Amino acid sequence: MKIQISENFTYKKLLRFTFPSIFMMIFTSIYGVVDGVFVSNFVGKTPFAAINLIMPVYMVLGSLGFMVGTGGSALVSKLLGEGKTERAGAVFSLLIYSSFVFGAVFATAAFFLIGPISVALGAKGEMLQDCILYGRILLPFIPIYILQNEFQSFLVAAERPKLGLWITVAAGCTNIFLDALFVGVFPFGLAGAAVATAISQFVGGVIPLVYFVRSKKSVLRLGRTRFDGGALIKACANGSSEMMANLSSCVVNILYNFRLMQLAGEDGLAAYGVIMYVNFIFMAVFFGYAVGSSPVISYHYGAGNTQEIKSLKKKSLVIVALSAVAMTALAEGLAYPLAKLFVGYDSQLFSMTVRGFMLYSLSFLVMGFNIFGSSFFTALNNGGVSAIISFLRTFAFQILAIYLLPELLALDGIWLAIVFAELLSIAVTVFFFVTQRSRYGY
Repeated sequence: MKIQISENFTYKKLLRFTFPSIFMMIFTSIYGVVDGVFVSNFVGKTPFAAINLIMPVYMVLGSLGFMVGTGGSALVSKLLGEGKTERAGAVFSLLIYSSFVFGAVFATAAFFLIGPISVALGAKGEMLQDCILYGRILLPFIPIYILQNEFQSFLVAAERPKLGLWITVAAGCTNIFLDALFVGVFPFGLAGAAVATAISQFVGGVIPLVYFVRSKKSVLRLGRTRFDGGALIKACANGSSEMMANLSSCVVNILYNFRLMQLAGEDGLAAYGVIMYVNFIFMAVFFGYAVGSSPVISYHYGAGNTQEIKSLKKKSLVIVALSAVAMTALAEGLAYPLAKLFVGYDSQLFSMTVRGFMLYSLSFLVMGFNIFGSSFFTALNNGGVSAIISFLRTFAFQILAIYLLPELLALDGIWLAIVFAELLSIAVTVFFFVTQRSRYGY
């Protein structure tokens, strides 16, 4: 039975509604990991390190989709809750068209600047050529990648989370099959991995585009719109926390790479790459729940149903707490086999990766609360509070940790930087939950 965002949610109903988004984010992370597995094992650790060096740049550009998707779906869901269905559709269309145009501009500029950018990040020699090759194949697909990121949120707002899940599965299977074909069977190497990723993003971005154009049953449809600067600014401001989280994450990843090059050289980059790939899978549970629950909270906020918002907040914190304990235990137990999968061919790199991942995984105990806290205030259309939580969590506290902890703990300080940042951030999250409760009535 289809669950509508206007309903009152029990634990069972909330988990059923958010599960497609959770699985969608997990699967997205898994098929992203496939690139790393194939490149590391079939092409080598230098091309693998090159991907890890240049990928933050690609993620920075794609983060426009997360900003518009999260901020826009919160605004659109609020309008639906207020009964303004026609305006919700017009705002939705404006956001999709605008982000595609901006994505094309960003992609064009980055295509010609990818060489200097790679040099600035520290790439040279063979790694520099690998960065340019991988980047120039992927960059033309940035507008489609942005749409793919946006539609993950808008399909939930349109009460079609399962469709979003199946589209993600289709894109993921495309990437896995083409990686196996282009890298594992045919000797296309790094270029083959890039082409496989680009085609999979085309699948993930174009299928929902067609759905929103052709479907007559969808709550949201792509159609005619008019320029509405206020709505565009509101959506971007509201989603700025997610944009900031992605931008900060990319900048911080670059700083991690610099520090790792100083402390452990190319092996440090490769080890961090493995940890990041696996980390994305575990983080996806929290992000997926945030994506799935946010439109529900926004709808009830627009409808003025404070009791349901209070119930959703309480249930969400319980779900996040149980997930945090389970995933931390799972991550610690899987450190050896996951590291073996990526870098089992190099004993020194393998040992470094296992230790790094076991320390890094401690962050899962508190990470989910901060992710949900930021998402919760985005859903309430309070982009300011959400942005503060995201900025401190993903940028300020991590930069402080990256430069401070290695001076005290050497390489272990790098792996524990995320734990330090999440612990500081949870104090901020709790502060805003307490101080904002009277304003929103939860």
